[in-house]
Amino acid sequence: MQYKEIGKTGKKVSILGMGTMRLPEVMQGNEKVIDEDKAIAMIRHGIDEGINYIDTAYMYHDGQSEVLVGKALKDGYREKAYIATKSPVWLIQKEEDFDILLNEQLEKLQTDHIDFYLLHALNKERFEDTVLKFNLIEKMEKAKEDGRIGHIGFSFHDDLETFKTIVDATDKWEFCQIQFNYIDTYYQAGIEGLRYAADKGLGVIIMEPLLGGKLANPPQVVLDVLGDAKTPVESALDFVWGNPEVSLLLSGMSTMDHVKDNLVYADRANVGGLTEEDYELYARAKKAHDDLALVPCTKCRYCLPCPSDIDIPRIFAVYNSIAYENEEKARNSYSKIDVGASSCIECRQCEEACPQNIEISQVMKDIAAWY
Repeated sequence: MQYKEIGKTGKKVSILGMGTMRLPEVMQGNEKVIDEDKAIAMIRHGIDEGINYIDTAYMYHDGQSEVLVGKALKDGYREKAYIATKSPVWLIQKEEDFDILLNEQLEKLQTDHIDFYLLHALNKERFEDTVLKFNLIEKMEKAKEDGRIGHIGFSFHDDLETFKTIVDATDKWEFCQIQFNYIDTYYQAGIEGLRYAADKGLGVIIMEPLLGGKLANPPQVVLDVLGDAKTPVESALDFVWGNPEVSLLLSGMSTMDHVKDNLVYADRANVGGLTEEDYELYARAKKAHDDLALVPCTKCRYCLPCPSDIDIPRIFAVYNSIAYENEEKARNSYSKIDVGASSCIECRQCEEACPQNIEISQVMKDIAAWY
């Protein structure tokens, strides 16, 4: 495993971090729950092989991801890994809520401190109406002073201008987390935001390096550009690792094979080594991909639950599969969905939660018309 110092924190982190938003699941009655045995085995194997950064959040797996991470880090594993988790900013209605939620997270994680603590999914509205209004940066400073958190950061979903505003709002930020891959180089914070934050001394953690899994199995036109010297996954991860400003990337691994493969890729990654020719290659791959994409959904599932019980990410995945498969196959897949796009009541609750800013209600109309 290769390691890098994360910003000015003095902490060295593995270039591969384990995300726990897409852990393996099993059916329990009528609902899916985390397959604890498999998930714990995956996390511990990753740590045994050098991963020392485990990322979770209050909302992941309907609130159970933090609980699972707490269990996985028993038996001596807590001392081998850093925990990163996030404050659910959208639940904070008054200053006191910050500490209530943080203390709940500490209890779920079975620890007395969280190494890297983030304000989750900041955008302009949340930053102005919640972070500033309820003095959350100052609350984080106090939690750092009393030892409950180690380092202060934020994750981000909005435009570049907003990102720079948040970065510049305080000198207390130590790291940030942004969406970045060879498709999203100019989306949200993008490559300019990556470099801006790094120049300010912040560690930069990358989420969605595979664009919600899409880049693990891209369309043939993208594969034609990338070539077959590497798997599509390794090509995508190497793009992120090749940018010298990146501290680490998070992979939301769902199987033990994902863990083992990613460990191999991390071992042989050329960290910070992208050339101009490499950037040009990935730019051509991006153009080939963008010419096909219909909906920029990453399957983060922040849009759920839907009041009409629509599985929004699944419907988008089927719709996007038109670009990857023939339309007849896509229609056949859509016909197996219980609650279709036509059931959308246009409440726009999902749009408020969507970090990709997708106009979901309009896209649902388009999908219903297509089907």
